[in-house]
Amino acid sequence: MSINQLIFRSFRKNLKSYYLYVFALIFSAALYFAFVTLQFDPSMDETSGSVKGEAGIRAASVLLIGIVTIFLLYANNLFIKRRSKEIGLFQLIGMTKNRIFTILSAENLLLYYSSLIVGTALGFAISKLVAMTFFKLTGVDETATLSFSGAAFIQTLLVFSAVYVLIMVMNFLYIKRQTILSLFHVKSNTESRVKKMSFLEILIGILGISLIATGYYVSAQLFDGDFSSMTQLFLAMIFILGSVIIGTYFFYKGSVSFIANMIRKKKGGYLNINQVMSLSSIMFRMKSNAMLLTIITTVSALAIGLLSLSYISYYSAERTAETSAPDDFTFITEENAEAFGSVLSENGIAYSEKQIDVIQADIGMEEILSTEIENMQFDPNRMNMSVVSDRQVEGIDVSIDDMLFSGSSDAIQALMNLQNEGTLTLYTATDEIEKEYAGLRDDYVLPSIFTGGLPAVVVDETVYDKLAEDMDEELQREASLYVGLTLEDPETIEKADELFHSMPFSDEAGNASQYSMAQQQKLSMGFIMFIVGFLGLTFLITSGCILYFKQVEEGDEEQPNYRVLRKLGFTRQDLLKGILQKQIINFGIPLTVGLLHSYFAVRSGWFFFGTELWTPMIIVMVLYAGLYSIFGILSVVYYKKVIRMSL
Repeated sequence: MSINQLIFRSFRKNLKSYYLYVFALIFSAALYFAFVTLQFDPSMDETSGSVKGEAGIRAASVLLIGIVTIFLLYANNLFIKRRSKEIGLFQLIGMTKNRIFTILSAENLLLYYSSLIVGTALGFAISKLVAMTFFKLTGVDETATLSFSGAAFIQTLLVFSAVYVLIMVMNFLYIKRQTILSLFHVKSNTESRVKKMSFLEILIGILGISLIATGYYVSAQLFDGDFSSMTQLFLAMIFILGSVIIGTYFFYKGSVSFIANMIRKKKGGYLNINQVMSLSSIMFRMKSNAMLLTIITTVSALAIGLLSLSYISYYSAERTAETSAPDDFTFITEENAEAFGSVLSENGIAYSEKQIDVIQADIGMEEILSTEIENMQFDPNRMNMSVVSDRQVEGIDVSIDDMLFSGSSDAIQALMNLQNEGTLTLYTATDEIEKEYAGLRDDYVLPSIFTGGLPAVVVDETVYDKLAEDMDEELQREASLYVGLTLEDPETIEKADELFHSMPFSDEAGNASQYSMAQQQKLSMGFIMFIVGFLGLTFLITSGCILYFKQVEEGDEEQPNYRVLRKLGFTRQDLLKGILQKQIINFGIPLTVGLLHSYFAVRSGWFFFGTELWTPMIIVMVLYAGLYSIFGILSVVYYKKVIRMSL
């Protein structure tokens, strides 16, 4: 028999075993080609000019290469281990290791590039869907078209050819290192089973849970006033990161086994068939795969967290735009407001106008701060804030003895931690006026160009007039008048926005369109959401596949055990119940820990990104958990096949 005949016969013989590897290749090639096709799409020109879309896509494609490369190397490593006995037989009949490597390389070449072509075709088919999703998220007014990109195909071919070279190097080193005896007894050291837990393992288990709990606690307290300086905040964040990651590793290394061992001892060692197949197996295998599970959990938490934060910002775009433009159109000079108002009237667009005079003054607010704030860019004893009269603010009437703050955000509340009552001091040029704090309203009355992101101070008209007569001239800014235009018909906003941008002063500081600011934030955050979501989806599927591959490997190893159990009288349903529990633990623990990590990370600082937490975060987590669960279901389906073949 010639070498070519041996290659093709071996290829046909192992074709059924290749399906996992084929799936990994096709999936990776399809994702990469669809993503890179977007980089070369002519429609990206509009996005490139605003948020540097092409550069962002290119940077993300580099990360995608890293994820895909690790995934393919892992899939190849699993596959070549499954063929260890076959490689050993080749050596027994007198083949050299170089000849065996040549045969495997030729097989892999056929499979790799045929799968690459299929994957590219699939990527081409879904490239329009990817482009449509991108344009929808960013609000780019372009039509996605289905067109084949030669540049994207060449880049995909070059990248996957480089990965193929790495795979071949891995196979060569594997074959060179193995002896004939070891090839017939290939069993990863990480899968070894431990009979008894040592004191050190128990200690590691307790330490793992303690570190994660401590990290969660510090995260919850991060912006509650316990850390008053930027240095303390930075050190706290470093501590949280280290505590949670190390704790996660210890959790898989010892905590899972420790908890399972406690459950087993509580039952006096008498476990039913379901517990034997799930609990006893999981407690040792998770320990042996601690590093892999830690990486999967940490990166999953990172992906969920980043996607949640970007979606929070995207979801809150309109509300966030109000901080810079409380009305549809914002001006700081009466001349510009009148000029734009005339244009609106000429085009039949009705609007209402309001004007607010603004004075800058120092406010002493140490009594309403619950904690001392150090090393910040403001002094709570004399904080420069914008003061307006309640007469010019619609819907607000402030007592002569009170001061009201208006324009709240969760970030301001978290950083300043304002109390519900206290005495405030208003400093004029020559005097001090003490008033009672009347609370904090959510509504913004002034744009951020006046307030610098802080709330505006609303006082009674009498108090405002007194301040105007004795204001500190050194504190005043060039802009002292706010003019806001609000459209009577919201449906005319797009036309009015076009007219605004046609004005010569539209780019001047202080002149703003609330609609444009919201759209710009949606464009920027939509782009980030797409990148993070695509990379997160890629990692989700690759990590899910890795866990699924591990279950396939374990299922093949445990098939003799199922054969014995079937001969003892256990039915398929009895075994399947145990398998179901095992998969819930196997996939559920990394998913649950990843979701908890991401929740505490997002919960600690979400208010810097938007105004709504729960809806965006829950949507992201439910979608992630749903997609992740698919691989658990596939694992159960595979185990059903293994159980069916055990007799």
